[in-house]
This record gives sequence, C-alpha cells and structure tokens, in this order.
Amino acid sequence: MTSTTASSTAAAGQAPSPRGDHPLVEHWIGGAATAGSGERFADVYDPATGRVSGNVALAAPEDVEAAVAAARAAFPAWRDTSLARRTTVLFKFRELLDARKGELAEIITAEHGKVLSDALGEVSRGQEVVELACGINHLLKGGFTENASTKVDVYSVRQPLGVVGIISPFNFPAMVPMWFFPVAIAAGNTVVLKPSEKDPSAANFIAQLWKDAGLPDGVFNVLHGDKVAVDGLLTHPDVVAVSFVGSTPIARYVYETGTAHGKRVQALGGAKNHMLVLPDADLDLAADAAVNAGFGSAGERCMAVSALVAVDSIADELIAKIGERVATLRTGDGRRGCDMGPLVTGAHRDKVTGYVDAGVREGAELVIDGREVVPDAQDDEAAADGFWLGPTLFDKVSTDMSIYTDEIFGPVLSVLRVAGYDDGMELINANRYGNGVAIFTNDGGAARRFRNEVQVGMVGVNVPVPVPVAYYSFGGWKQSLFGDTHAHGVEGVHFFTRGKVVTERWLDPSHGGLNLGFPQNS
Repeated sequence: MTSTTASSTAAAGQAPSPRGDHPLVEHWIGGAATAGSGERFADVYDPATGRVSGNVALAAPEDVEAAVAAARAAFPAWRDTSLARRTTVLFKFRELLDARKGELAEIITAEHGKVLSDALGEVSRGQEVVELACGINHLLKGGFTENASTKVDVYSVRQPLGVVGIISPFNFPAMVPMWFFPVAIAAGNTVVLKPSEKDPSAANFIAQLWKDAGLPDGVFNVLHGDKVAVDGLLTHPDVVAVSFVGSTPIARYVYETGTAHGKRVQALGGAKNHMLVLPDADLDLAADAAVNAGFGSAGERCMAVSALVAVDSIADELIAKIGERVATLRTGDGRRGCDMGPLVTGAHRDKVTGYVDAGVREGAELVIDGREVVPDAQDDEAAADGFWLGPTLFDKVSTDMSIYTDEIFGPVLSVLRVAGYDDGMELINANRYGNGVAIFTNDGGAARRFRNEVQVGMVGVNVPVPVPVAYYSFGGWKQSLFGDTHAHGVEGVHFFTRGKVVTERWLDPSHGGLNLGFPQNS
C-alpha cells in the first residue's frame, strides 16, 4: 500500500484526511473515532475496480499507547461488572449485529472483494461465537468441594486476564476478530483489535455496534496500522495476551515476540489443506466440493482446499467434472451476483499469478488458466483495472513444486495423483501444515481410519471445509498453530481467563458463647 503524509487538518468535528477526495478510516479509542497522532496513511482499494476508495490511519507509537491506556483504564470496572450485566450487553450486540449484518457484508465486499453471499456467510459464522459468548456464564462456572479437609472447603474460579490484543488478517475482516473478542469481552477482559489495513472499515462498524449495545467506553478499541501497531501490542507491558491469525512466518514471529515479552499467545498460521478422494466416492459430490472449497472467496481463506489428492483411477473423471463446473462460474464484481470476486489487492493478485507462472515452468499441467478470465462488471472500463484472477486448475502436480509447497492464498487448485489410500495418507502427513483436511468416500471404515491417522487439527468426512461450530474450538497442528490453545469453544474461554483455587476455613457458628458443661471431644 502507498503511505502518504497528511498536509492539512480538516475542519473541527471532521477527520483529517491525507487526500481531499477520499474518506479516512480512523482508529476507535475510548469509545470514539480518532485520527490519532500518526502522520502515515495507507490507501484502501475497491478490488473490483482497482481504484482507491479511502485511506486508513496508520498508528504511531503514541496511538498504541492511547489504545492500550483506554483498555487498561476500562478493565477494573468491566472486570467487576456482573455476569448478568455483561451478558445483557452481549445479547444486545447480538441483536444489533443480526439486524445490520447486511450492511456489514456490503462493507466487507467493497473492501475485500468477496461476493456478498460469502461476506454475509462470514458475518453469520462470526455471530455463532457471539452467541456462544452470550452463554458464557455456564463456561465460567468453577468447581466446589465441601469439606475437602475437616471444615475446609476448596473451590476454583476463572477470572479475566486484563488487556488483550487481537491481530487479524484481511481475508475475514469480521469473522476472524469475532472468533476472539466476544469471548474475551464476555469473560471480563478489555480488547485492542488491530485489523488488516487492507480492509479496515468492518472493525469500526463493529465498534459502533458495541457502543450502541451499551458496552462501556474503552472495553473495545480498534487500532489501525502496520508493523508499528503489531510490535507495539506485542511488546507493551500492559497487554497480557495476544490472539493472531495470519501466515505461518508472521504467526511464528508473533508467538516468539509475544512470549518473549511475557504474554500468553495463540497464533494461528498458514495452511495447505488437502482433500483426499477415494475411488468409491460420489464424484459429483466431490467435484462440487472441490470447486466450492477451492475457489470460494477466491481461495483467500485458511480453510480453502488447495491440494486435491485423487486416486489415479478416478482422477481423469474427477478433473473433467471440475472443469464442467468451473465453466459455469462467473468471476466479477461481488456486488453483482457473481460466483467469485477479485483478489484483495493488486500486489496479492500479482503474487498469486506468479505462482501460476511458476507451476507452468515447473512442469505441472495447466488445465484451467485463470489468468485469461474476463470479469463480469457493471463498468467494463473500471473492471479492467480490478484485481482479477479466475479459477485455476493444475493437474499432475508433484510435492516439490512451489504451487504445492507454498500457501498461495488464491484460486489455484492443484491435483496430486496417488495410487491409493496409503499413498494419500503418507503425502498428507508429510506436509508441514496441519490445519484442515477432508476425505471423500462412502467407506465408513476408510473414513474412520482416516480421522484416526491423519495429523491435522480439523477433519472433514465428505465435508470439504471442516470449520467447527463455535462451541468446538478452531485450529490446526504442526506449523498451522503456535501455542497450545485454539480459538473459541472451551479452549477460547480458557485462553481469555486464568484459574484461581481458593482454600478456606470458617469458624463454626457454635464456637462462641457460654457453655458450662464439661468439654467433650468431637
């Protein structure tokens, strides 16, 4: 993104803008929007046209300090707010989100590029975690043992941590933050969210919903920015925990930096999700699943299927069925009822296209070339500058090719052929990632063996994108997760709280008073 410096200050009551013709996305600190003290700004694009649609403020160290200070100041009162009052606010936020999720979906599509139906689905999945948080009373219950020793009771409680940071990626600007902040807030913590600077407006919309729901100022803050903001949260002494989702190299950096500064960290990294198709599978179902999971959201999701592992005896038929389905897809402006939208930025589109070029050079068979896509858009002239890449399909991919070894994060599906189940399992388990995986088969014994043997955190059986419901936890194995705790579910509640055990003894009420009788042992 292009950084610019503000040359003037807008009139009182308006946000200062680095460019007179674009709105500015400000930070949200202490219950109000603020441009902050930074003098750096980044462009926000409409991916379907390639045009700048706004600017976003990039935090300076002083802005990090202001956001953390607001959260720190709000923590004591929010921590001591009753669970009944906290959940009242959660329920109100849930109602507002449900009533206005269409508006939020439109904001996501305008800045990310995904089609409206996908954006709406993202919001709905995030709302599941809000609903989990509405019932957090049950998950915060401790244990109690009466008379553990003579007249001694022992019990446990779970208490909030304090100020927590959330660093989220561009691909799900609403859902991924909602994996974390509803649980964190319901448990009594205060939050500083650092969303992606590529599509920042969803976070501010959510912040306003929280305020409208009655959340006290400072409990939820939004800090926009780049590495300055990230490092500020990772090193600030008042931030006690950090949740992160992004690429594996950055996840490792976040984990190592945060833990080195004494923080509790959950860092969800990259993925190379496989889908194993056995000869007895329903190939029409498998082809539908491969297209949906490979090209949904233009492949820009950590649960996308990017490696289709097909048993050789059915590979040709399966590829033909995929090709038939791809031919019916419309790639274009996500606001026009298309099936797949553009990629988020021009730089990212060029990176993904570079992988397509590399796949051809390395000898893979290019079955469908997404570089030749003609987008469907209202304004053909504007669409010419959009960040387009259509569905792309490679066959006869080997495990040493970059289109297999790297997380591409785009609409590129690679077919790897294997002789049978054992070879497929060996290939999958040898991969350094372990986020999501799926098997397509009608053999219950094979499916049971697969879910037992595969070294991956989330497994689908005839389900291509096995994202769990909110009361289960989300997260992978191996280089897809740094830290021990997954997102939401019981693990999420435990991440945002810490246990305390109390051992207590009270004098019996009969201890005092007059007793003229002979003392007796009891």
